Amino acid sequence: MINNIVKKQEKYKENTKNRGRILITCEDRPGIVAAVSEFLTDHEANIIDSSQYSTNPEGGKFFMRIEFECPGLQDRKAQLERDFKAIATNFQMEWKLFFVSELKRAAIFVSKELHCLRELLLEWENGDLVAEIPLVISNHSDAKEYVESFGIPFVHIPASKENRAQAEQQQLQLLDEYNIDFVVLARYMQILTPNFVSSFNQNIINIHHSFLPAFVGAKPYDRAFERGVKLIGATSHYVTNDLDEGPIIEQDIKRVNHRDQVEDLKKNGRIVERSVLVRAVKWHNEDRIIVHGNKTVVF
Repeated sequence: MINNIVKKQEKYKENTKNRGRILITCEDRPGIVAAVSEFLTDHEANIIDSSQYSTNPEGGKFFMRIEFECPGLQDRKAQLERDFKAIATNFQMEWKLFFVSELKRAAIFVSKELHCLRELLLEWENGDLVAEIPLVISNHSDAKEYVESFGIPFVHIPASKENRAQAEQQQLQLLDEYNIDFVVLARYMQILTPNFVSSFNQNIINIHHSFLPAFVGAKPYDRAFERGVKLIGATSHYVTNDLDEGPIIEQDIKRVNHRDQVEDLKKNGRIVERSVLVRAVKWHNEDRIIVHGNKTVVF
């Protein structure tokens, strides 16, 4: 299995070796699009996708994602980054330049519920999630056999509020050792400390039910059933030190009715959770998200 996945990734890297992406945030003013387009033209690059958004054409914030093909990009990376700094300085941009063939490395954290983990690994196996997944970390051993069937190392680190600092020290050491770019919390039922969050700022993606704040805490589906809810939802967001209040990436819902029992609500919740999380992870992996304050712009 792992050999087939590696072959798909190698083919993808070969096909995208000349492809780059730029994400831009700055104050809106005339000439931004023209300057970026002229820059790419001067460097023999062809724009293949461009999206932009302004909060207010008269003095608002401007956001842009542009994808391009540039012949010989592998040998011109440093030059492109160096030359673009002049434009970025002129427009006072916050910007990031990505090279598509350099696959991001994601670590998945999971506890006992495996539906989101399964969805992520199946998308990864079939080539729809083009990233490297060097390891899965869990505070339980339930996922070990499933994860290792994909040829991915599984690391069991027991974690609780009593040993949280020690567990996170082990986790961060592993993430550094494996050169991890971002972390996916696939129903990882532990609260992360500010130290951990700051180590991967805007690079930790979480999933939870969308009852918050109405049914925060334990047994949300039981209390939702008692209230007779008509919608089951899920939210994926970036993790911040404010619990479950980070910038929202994606949300979705599924309708339920009076015939559905608690287990039906949970089943529907799992269906929505796994699809929402996969979309959020793919968008992050494809450099489609710009965080602005506690909101996101998703191109």
